[in-house]
Amino acid sequence: MATVYTASSTATGDARNGHVRSTDGVLDLDLAVPKEMGGPGGALTNPEQLFSAGYAACFHSALKAVARAQKITLEDTAVTVDVGIGPNETGGFQLTVAIEAEIPGVDEATAQALIEAAHQVCPYSNATRGNVEVALTLA
Repeated sequence: MATVYTASSTATGDARNGHVRSTDGVLDLDLAVPKEMGGPGGALTNPEQLFSAGYAACFHSALKAVARAQKITLEDTAVTVDVGIGPNETGGFQLTVAIEAEIPGVDEATAQALIEAAHQVCPYSNATRGNVEVALTLA
């Protein structure tokens, strides 16, 4: 693969209650373990939120690209990605992902075909395929 862009970030501090910063300084955030996982929660982010935001933006881009390639005009679309975390059977943790796409102005069959095609080209989907359970739905 010919890499066209590389993002780089560093995590410091007390693991999930630490800090993350991208090398260019655009991302510079404190982290907190969510209350649901025994942490303080509050107005700080966590790795699952960051992953869900990245996945949502990437999948939305893939959806628009697939539609353009098929000469389908999309307007007012949105993609919501829920990332869940929980224990696995081997003592570690694993993620689940639920992707919900809002695609007004096209029929349900076309919308379903578009999200399935986007799931095949999205880099996040390709990275998680076979490792993370991903559910695709239409809003």
